[in-house]
Amino acid sequence: MSTPHHITGLNSQQVQQSRKQHGTNVLTPPPRKSLLVQFIATFNDPLIKILLVALLLSIGISVYELLCLHQSADVLLEPLGIFLAIMLATVVGFLVEVNANKKFDILNKMHDDTPVKVMREGKITQVPRRDIVVGDVVLLDAGEKIPADGVLLDSVQMTVDESSFTGEPAARKSHREQDRDPEATYPTHVLLRGSSVSEGHGMMQVTHVGDATEYGKIYTDAQIENDLETPLMKQFDQLGRWIAKGSYIVGAAIVLGRLAIHYIDGGFAGESLVNTLQYLIETVMLAVTLIVVSVPEGLPMSVTLSLALSMRRMLASHNLVRKMHACETMGATTIICTDKTGTLTQNQMQVYKAHFFGLEHGDKLKSGDEASIVVEHNLACNSTAYLDTSDPHATKAIGNPTEGALLLWLDSQGIDYLQLRENNQVECQLPFSTENKYMATVISCQALGGKRLLLVKGASEILHGYCSQVVGGLDFDDITSELHAYQNKAMRTLGFAYKILDNDAPCPIADGKLKVEGMTFMGIVAISDPVRSEVPGAIHECLDAGLQVKIVTGDTPGTACEIGRQVGLWNDDDSSEALISGEEFAALPDAQAAQRAEKIKIMSRARPADKARLVSLLQQQGEVVAVTGDGTNDAPALNAAQVGLSMGDGTSVAKEASDITIMDNSFASIGKAVMWGRSLYKNIQRFILFQLTVNVAASLLVGICSFFSEQPALTVTQMLWVNLIMDTFAALALASLPPSKEVMLEKPRRNGEPIITKVMARFIFGVGLLFTIVMLGVFGYLLYFRNDGSGTLLSTHISPTEMTMYFTTFVFLQFWNLFNAKSFDSGHSAFHNMRESKVFFGIIAVIFIGQVLIVQFGGKMFNVVPLNLEQWVKIIVITMPVMLVGELWHRLHRPSRTAHSLDSASSFHIF
Repeated sequence: MSTPHHITGLNSQQVQQSRKQHGTNVLTPPPRKSLLVQFIATFNDPLIKILLVALLLSIGISVYELLCLHQSADVLLEPLGIFLAIMLATVVGFLVEVNANKKFDILNKMHDDTPVKVMREGKITQVPRRDIVVGDVVLLDAGEKIPADGVLLDSVQMTVDESSFTGEPAARKSHREQDRDPEATYPTHVLLRGSSVSEGHGMMQVTHVGDATEYGKIYTDAQIENDLETPLMKQFDQLGRWIAKGSYIVGAAIVLGRLAIHYIDGGFAGESLVNTLQYLIETVMLAVTLIVVSVPEGLPMSVTLSLALSMRRMLASHNLVRKMHACETMGATTIICTDKTGTLTQNQMQVYKAHFFGLEHGDKLKSGDEASIVVEHNLACNSTAYLDTSDPHATKAIGNPTEGALLLWLDSQGIDYLQLRENNQVECQLPFSTENKYMATVISCQALGGKRLLLVKGASEILHGYCSQVVGGLDFDDITSELHAYQNKAMRTLGFAYKILDNDAPCPIADGKLKVEGMTFMGIVAISDPVRSEVPGAIHECLDAGLQVKIVTGDTPGTACEIGRQVGLWNDDDSSEALISGEEFAALPDAQAAQRAEKIKIMSRARPADKARLVSLLQQQGEVVAVTGDGTNDAPALNAAQVGLSMGDGTSVAKEASDITIMDNSFASIGKAVMWGRSLYKNIQRFILFQLTVNVAASLLVGICSFFSEQPALTVTQMLWVNLIMDTFAALALASLPPSKEVMLEKPRRNGEPIITKVMARFIFGVGLLFTIVMLGVFGYLLYFRNDGSGTLLSTHISPTEMTMYFTTFVFLQFWNLFNAKSFDSGHSAFHNMRESKVFFGIIAVIFIGQVLIVQFGGKMFNVVPLNLEQWVKIIVITMPVMLVGELWHRLHRPSRTAHSLDSASSFHIF
């Protein structure tokens, strides 16, 4: 391309002045919080805050007991255990997210040092992309990235891939006024940073750099802090408030109850002030202890472990999770807003149908056949595209996507296009232009004995005007009807024609036009960006799961609707309100737009702000929105959504704004993420069910026993084992449960509903109360009702062996109840799918062995003595019915999974 003589570019002084006035061509990186700040942020969890309060209270009690009551250092074990619970819950999550962000940073690097050709001081030179300034004249060739926003000064057959902004892989660009397309998403003469030149070349003058570019604005929007609470965060806030209120009520009841009993027994008035203060201090300490006991120390850790484990497992299914909450939030999603190109489609143009009339089978080339020879040369030599064969498993087109599709089709026929080009000399060539709507090439065809062959491809209706006949004598009206059938399916169509020229005939290309008559029309080709094979099934799975899927794309309405039809989202019965353009949506007031948002199935010609606005309006109506996208234009919506899903080969801006990166670029992986999220939520609910049942039983048991016995039912260290260590293993066990496809038959849970459903509450309080009654009965019997056979009561002191058996019995009630928690709301036995649940059963074995080791070797620390085999068998046999009753229930009740939920009447519960 020759440089217009009047263009000299900027001089060094102008460059400095422009940089001072408009800034550099570097995007301001997102603010990075220090590791310390990130770690402190992990303490914002409401349950962690409750644990911190419990830790302070526990430290106060332990210090008092240690210094004032001269008890042993064992009293420090409880605050130590709570501290470890807090650290495990926060450190695990912190390290997992830091590790994920490191992997993400490796995926996402910006290349500001890429050299760019510019005109400065009348000479063409190269400078790093970061040094481009407003006013610079940049020279662009095919395959190069556009470094900044600008306007074309000159162009030759220029096509730009703007798919990262509009979804269009081939947008024609021209500096000429007459070539401008009024329907184009971005003006025909405007180039945007981040897009790339597919073919042709041009010269542009930079108008915006860095953050001021369209790319930079979207990048900045993507950094806006999204303070939307996730569904799980809202539910934990509710749960935290419920637990705090419940524990305070229990503590107050203990204080008031003990004071009332003490007064009835003649206390206060008839005792010294020291004794009264001592009793008050003991009562307050007991109340605080019960408050600490009632707080589920293992719950934050269990959630963190569940999320961390899911993050690792989801990576195996091609989902790189950057933000831990996104694992579970996918399970709460009610609407998925997806782009089209690269997510639903393969983002690679392919020949859908080739129909050449002179071929025996229409679409099969035959070696040596004249008709086949002409077809081969028209596709191979009348082209500017190339194929990248560096990857033996995936050949890719370089250059014009449409021409690349033709070369890929040739390659599938076993024909080497490069050899054809090398063996046939090009005499003259007319590149494709939007004005002509065709491309023409004249070659000396060696396969036809050196004959001069004119090859033309382009719009069929244009080529028909140059043709006097159709191969095989076909009627062009029949060809037109076939073309319309393909065009109605949003495919691009090309016609092909040729003519054998006389050796002394002049070149039929002159003044940028084709000067010829009497050509032969030889065939048509339909080209499409195919839908990914797995997408229709994945869309159907999401619809069955009660999710809405909306296509938001920069493509034309016709193309968007056809893709929607192919994936199962669009049909002829859909109302006119289901389709809208971005411009129409932007013109609607918020109230009308909000009403329309729920009805929209497809938004075409969408700009970044349109997609982000749609997401925001849906969220205002209580929807949980996930957004998929791979382009720069998707970044604001990705950031605004509760979960943003970028594609692995998407732009750096899109990935920076997202929570999850789909490594294989497949919509099917999104369905897997939903399944993982829903299964994870079920596992979290099952652990809450298990641990709160333990807490209810332990709190009631210790609290009630404190009224009539100076000997505690369970010691602090025993409670620590039951409430923290054992629950940690239970958390691992339940978090390890594999995802279930059955959850995809359910509807999304309601946004804002409590994490503890009515059925769960009945289970927690019912089973917890049942365990309390059983253990109180045993404790009362051991304390008051044993006799020597003659009716004489024995000592009310319970022996160490009996207390050990009592403690172990309580543990094994919870142990067997863990099986019930596993099978809760599954409709299956706890032993269903044992192969996939081997981690669960392995941890179950660890819990069993751990209890045996504590009893046999825990000694003074756990206030236990060793038990013999007979005593162990007796405990196991007595407590095992807890699990057997659950298994019997599943035998008698097999709930249907259709429209099933944790709150359904068919869910398993004992009562």
